Amino acid sequence: MLTKRAKSVVKKEMTLAEKLYLPAILSGMAITFKHIFKKPATVRYPEEKREMAPVYRGHHVLKRDDAGAERCTACGLCAVACPAEAITMDAAERKQGEENLYREEKYAARYEINMLRCIYCGLCEEACPKEAIFLTDTLVNPELGRSAFIYGKDKLVENMENRVDVSKRQTADVAMFKGSEQSAKHNQLYKSKSIK
Repeated sequence: MLTKRAKSVVKKEMTLAEKLYLPAILSGMAITFKHIFKKPATVRYPEEKREMAPVYRGHHVLKRDDAGAERCTACGLCAVACPAEAITMDAAERKQGEENLYREEKYAARYEINMLRCIYCGLCEEACPKEAIFLTDTLVNPELGRSAFIYGKDKLVENMENRVDVSKRQTADVAMFKGSEQSAKHNQLYKSKSIK
């Protein structure tokens, strides 16, 4: 006995009431009737939707900058930081005339997330130096096949007509940087580079 919490068991005869199981049934019914008149804890989804917390981690999005260019530079830090090894990517060099599509000289030609492996920890967005990947408050859609859960750039890259607000997910340091003069100079330098 490692815990010294031994309990001696005594076998005793059941009484008539215990043999009929009536007290147990009645106590169970009392609990049931008590819960019938309480407000239910469940929500009738999809008719009713529960409000998500601002820090809820759901569907991933690959952000674009204000000019519409993809921010991801295929550095691989998100894939290295992912404990579930759910992210895979292939890097490629930007060609002449693609300056409006990709922000840097190197970009992710293939970017895939296996949503069945993803544990929604948010380490990918913390590791990203370009603020390219974020986890939104959108639920991942149910699918019928396993291959449909491998999300490529077609499902991940942000649509410019329907931009995703990630201001709640950004850290205070990033928000302060974006409001500073240094941020304005940084974006001005980028715009002058992309014009050349």
